[in-house]
Amino acid sequence: MILSCENLTLDFNLFRAIDNCSLSIVEGSITGLIGPNGAGKTTLFNLIAGALHPKSGRILYRGEDITALSPDRRFHKGLVRTFQIPHEFHLMSVLENLMVVAPAQPGESLFRNWLDFGAVKRAESETLHRAWSTLEFLELTHIAHERAGQISGGQKKLLELGRTMMTDAKLVLLDEPAAGVNRTLLRKLEEKIALLHRERNYTFILIEHDMEMIERLCDPVICMADGQVLIEGDFHSVRSDPRVLEAYLGETSGASA
Repeated sequence: MILSCENLTLDFNLFRAIDNCSLSIVEGSITGLIGPNGAGKTTLFNLIAGALHPKSGRILYRGEDITALSPDRRFHKGLVRTFQIPHEFHLMSVLENLMVVAPAQPGESLFRNWLDFGAVKRAESETLHRAWSTLEFLELTHIAHERAGQISGGQKKLLELGRTMMTDAKLVLLDEPAAGVNRTLLRKLEEKIALLHRERNYTFILIEHDMEMIERLCDPVICMADGQVLIEGDFHSVRSDPRVLEAYLGETSGASA
C-alpha cells in the first residue's frame, strides 16, 4: 500500500467532517473517490496533503507515519495534490509555472549563485529541458510563453498536471479535474492521466463528479458519505449499490442502477 488512512477523525467546531475514516490505496492504482457534496472528500484530501491535521487517527505513506508532517515535507516525499480551482502563478508564463515547481534547485541559494554559478546554470538548463518535455507531453508548447492566468480552464488543469510531473510525484491527489473543462480538453486530460499511470507508474486518487470519467479511469472506486467510507469496489458494483444510489445519486434504495 502506498497510503493508509487509519481511523481519521476531524471536527470543525460542532460539525464532524471526517468520522473514523479508514481507507488504503494500492501503489500504481487510479482510485476514484466519489460521494455527495459535503461527504468529506476534499477535507480528506486536505488531511492527506497536510493542510489539515486530524483530531485522531494516523496517515501512513509508503509505510511511514506522516500524520504530523508539514505539507512541504510531504511534497518533497512525492505526495502532491491539485485543486478544483487551479492555483497557477497567473502573471508568470506557462513555461515558468513549470520551472518554478521543480524541487531542490541550487539557484534558490544565494551562496550557490555566488560560489557555484556553473552548477546553477546547468541545473537551470536541465529544468528548462524538463519543462519543455512536459509541455510536449501535454501538447501545450503553443502556449508556453502565454501568461498562465490567461489560458483556458482546461489548459490550466493540464498545467496543474504538468506541475506534478515536475516534482517526481509518487502519489497525486486530483481534486475534480473535470470541473470547468470542455469535452475535448477533458478527453486529453484523461489520456494524459492514463499515460502517466501506465508508463510512469503514477498512483492517483481522483475526486470527481463526472461518472463517465470515473468509469473510464478508476479501479477501485470509493464512495464516501458523512465523513466515512460507504463502500469500495469496482465502478459498476459501487454504482449499483443501494446505499450509493441513495446517498450520492439521490435515488431511493429500490431504484434501478
